[in-house]
Amino acid sequence: MFSNYLIGLREGLEASLVVCILIAYLVKTGRRDALKPIWAGIGVALAIALGFGCALEFGSQELTFKAQEALGGSLSVLAVVLVTWMVFWMRRTARHLKAELHGRLDAALAMGTGALVATAFLAVGREGLETALFVWASVHAASDGTPRPLIGVALGLATAVLLGWLFYRGALRINLARFFTWTGGMLVVVAAGVLAYGVHDLQEADLVPGLTKLAFDISDTVDPSSWYGTLLKGVFNFQPDPTVLQVTVWLLYLVPTLGLFLAPVGFASGKGKVKVPDEPGSRPSKAPQA
Repeated sequence: MFSNYLIGLREGLEASLVVCILIAYLVKTGRRDALKPIWAGIGVALAIALGFGCALEFGSQELTFKAQEALGGSLSVLAVVLVTWMVFWMRRTARHLKAELHGRLDAALAMGTGALVATAFLAVGREGLETALFVWASVHAASDGTPRPLIGVALGLATAVLLGWLFYRGALRINLARFFTWTGGMLVVVAAGVLAYGVHDLQEADLVPGLTKLAFDISDTVDPSSWYGTLLKGVFNFQPDPTVLQVTVWLLYLVPTLGLFLAPVGFASGKGKVKVPDEPGSRPSKAPQA
């Protein structure tokens, strides 16, 4: 449940910050007339992301077992690729996100209503589709027959919306650079588990060999149905009897990816703190003394 909460929180907060930046800029520049097209674009993006997630969930139920495993494994691998790209992209460009969005808004304002809708849709839509895919893959990997994974995602998204609102109102300020670095690192760990589970799905679909070659089997020691077994699976997508290929892929992904992500350069160095857009009507910062 925790891993799914983390996904909802991390992905939802990125989308919330994008919305916060767009809305605050329009309010601050006196362009409240452009808020309706922006909200329309955001609404379309959220509807498409939700529809995409529903299509993945309900569409896969109509397939045969092997087809379900092949689809689940393939989408899990794709989700890991996208989320890895996303965390490195945020690490590299978060400091310039505000200026980039302001530039897009200025261009859209000059072009008209349709451009504003498209700008909001593209800004939020990518986050929404990535979130839907990764959430589906993670819930599929952590499924234990209970609604806990989905509850975790819902709580994470709700927390992200609340934090975004508090940022907008100026009631909360945290070091977002540090926040995204730590949550990004934890997300890489979650992604490693999703990748290993995706490989297992591909093995069950007979697309990848090695299903019967186990790296170890500690099912007698770690009961998957116990509270600690459930905790390990929920946080790390832990499996007590992984195949050799699963363990190999997990290590080959986790070690270099986490090492590169946490390397003390650029965004991760702590020099670039991400600034949340100023609250409309807030006091302007003091000009530097001559």
